[in-house]
Amino acid sequence: MGTGHYFWAIFYFTSLCSASLANNAKINFREKEKKVLDQILGAGKYDARIRPSGINGTANLPTLVQVNMFLRSISKIDDYKMEYSVQLTFREQWTDERLKFDDIQGRLKYLTLTEANRVWMPDLFFSNEKEGHFHNIIMPNVYIRIFPNGSVLYSIRISLTLACPMNLKLYPLDRQICSLRMASYGWTTNDLVFLWKEGDPVQVVKNLHLPRFTLEKFLTDYCNSKTNTGEYSCLKVDLLFKREFSYYLIQIYIPCCMLVIVSWVSFWLDQGAVPARVSLGVTTLLTMATQTSGINASLPPVSYTKAIDVWTGVCLTFVFGALLEFALVNYASRSGLNKANMHKENMKKKRRDLEQASLDAASDLLDTDSNATFAMKPLVRHPGDPLALEKLRQCEVHMQPPKRPSCCKTWLSKFPTRQCSRSKRIDVISRITFPLVFALFNLVYWSTYLFREEEDETF
Repeated sequence: MGTGHYFWAIFYFTSLCSASLANNAKINFREKEKKVLDQILGAGKYDARIRPSGINGTANLPTLVQVNMFLRSISKIDDYKMEYSVQLTFREQWTDERLKFDDIQGRLKYLTLTEANRVWMPDLFFSNEKEGHFHNIIMPNVYIRIFPNGSVLYSIRISLTLACPMNLKLYPLDRQICSLRMASYGWTTNDLVFLWKEGDPVQVVKNLHLPRFTLEKFLTDYCNSKTNTGEYSCLKVDLLFKREFSYYLIQIYIPCCMLVIVSWVSFWLDQGAVPARVSLGVTTLLTMATQTSGINASLPPVSYTKAIDVWTGVCLTFVFGALLEFALVNYASRSGLNKANMHKENMKKKRRDLEQASLDAASDLLDTDSNATFAMKPLVRHPGDPLALEKLRQCEVHMQPPKRPSCCKTWLSKFPTRQCSRSKRIDVISRITFPLVFALFNLVYWSTYLFREEEDETF
């Protein structure tokens, strides 16, 4: 009998233990989450209008909000509007002791909400925002996590178009700094302070691709602002973009160089080929002007001179100079022909006068007396004849060896100094002068702007 009672006692105890374990295994944590949410966010228990206390529940200290973000993409950087578009995951984290709850021995890690208006939220705004929107496909891309110790994590995916004031003096060899500024709208630093999260507050997606820029680096900083209503907490991240020069080299610089070189072809054409030289000069000038207008159309009108303005302006000047050179050649050629024709007419007139004078002299000789005698000068020079000595000195002076000309004079001597050859000489000088001056300009241009770009990079 005692043995039977002992057996039934053991059986009963085993059954109770099994039931207890079964009950623990069947705990519905979703129901527990609902009860916890009703407990901490129920009516009359939590007021989302009141900000959380400061550190360690101190009411007089400001609420600290840690901020971090994940930069997903940068779709465009607009030079004309001076703005850029970015998509990011924005996160805020703070502590609200009113939201503490029991984690059921570590089994309930956090609670998740999708309605931001259920808890108190920092009044953060993006101060340099132009446009922005949330993402609601398929569901709103936002969540709130409440941890057992009262810590709150807010995460949302947003797309923003932000203002980015640019300095285009070195365009297209420039670097631009675009900022992302976040500040409190209504709470002053006495009530709310934003802090960058320790460690890695800004993360950038790998293989970030931009069509005309490269993201070199980014810097985080604070930018608190003071107004007549108080001081407001502010955070900023500066994104340093470097413009990709290869695109502009292929699309702007090389075509401009080719147009300038094509305009020099007119120097090698015959000066009589007026239609060819005029059409070549006018075509290159109009093409260069069109290229310059297209470049300026994609940039905002600014009050200073850009690096691309210097390049296009000088190239346009060279093309225009080649056209003016032909006008000068044409004028010199026509002037030389007119003077040559006048010279020929004068020579013909003198020749006719000499012929007429010789005929008159011959007729006078025939009319004179046939017995007239003429005094013949001796052909042999006498030793004491002063006239013969003077003529001998003149001959010796004229027969002195000439001085050796310089290289430039030798090169220019290939073209006579007659008026009709001045136009040819202008073309020959232009063939050398224009390329040399353009090469010197390139040396000064690239050394100046590339050196200034290196200075900006070190700064």
